[in-house]
Amino acid sequence: MHSAPLVLPICAEPIRDGAVAVRRDRVLQVGPRTSVLAAHPAVEEVRWKGMITPGLVDACSPPAAPPPGVTARATVVTAPADPAAVPALGGVTYLAVKTESEEAWEDTGRDTLITAIREVAFPVGMAAHTADPLVLEDLAVLARTFGLRVLVDLDRHNTAALDESGILGPHCHVACAGPLDPGERKLLRLRRSVAAVCPSLLRERPEDALALLDEGNLLAFGTRGEGTPLDQARAIRDYVRGRGQRLPGLDQRLVEAATLGGARAMGMHTGPGRIGILAPGARADFAVFDARGRYPYSALLSGPPCLATVIAS
Repeated sequence: MHSAPLVLPICAEPIRDGAVAVRRDRVLQVGPRTSVLAAHPAVEEVRWKGMITPGLVDACSPPAAPPPGVTARATVVTAPADPAAVPALGGVTYLAVKTESEEAWEDTGRDTLITAIREVAFPVGMAAHTADPLVLEDLAVLARTFGLRVLVDLDRHNTAALDESGILGPHCHVACAGPLDPGERKLLRLRRSVAAVCPSLLRERPEDALALLDEGNLLAFGTRGEGTPLDQARAIRDYVRGRGQRLPGLDQRLVEAATLGGARAMGMHTGPGRIGILAPGARADFAVFDARGRYPYSALLSGPPCLATVIAS
């Protein structure tokens, strides 16, 4: 059992003097420390200071060593034989599809991809890097046939072309590094594709990132190796404050995007072993931050140090 002055389950209200009981790689119970101790009187307790939260989930990350607090990520690799393809964390490894023509795709590309998907023993998806519209259409078919996740990059494709190919949908999340007009945001919203906000969007067009949140888009953060999802969440909060605004519930929505949002982007937010939340049946991955205060979500966005990253095994 891990306990702390504050537990932030994300899927439920913050718990003062809370605890998380775990068995192997799963959460058994989350609640007030006294209740969890009563249910598991023989449990060994690890007491943390600060706040226990679900592990942060990075929706677009390089395969380099993750920063503190991150327990799952979406990583793009060129081939399953790449040593970086074997995930050190939870999440999904996306195989980059770069085939330049329909002919090359039909000759070798398609069969090579399908073989790779069948042979790997970890969660795998497809990163659509090809510019060929017919290959994109076939990737959309493969995604639905095999139940695969898809990651696309708006630096490579526009939303209309992606939609025409059938790529967009709940099985797909979109790395957003550049400006997004209202029509593009609406299309992503209608297709229920998660928008993974990347650092360059926050630097160049923070108003677009805020609009995604305000308009009801499903949101996650993709760091591309620059800091953590909480750093990006804090950048949006600071932008809003710099404009003299106070938006109700903003801090909570941003923290949810840094955890549950990334899980949703990879389709790992439901079912046994789900991530991004602390609840019975979820993976026992969590982070501990030296954060405290009356407003837990605000405290987490104030830049507290990460004291521990715990990954279930």
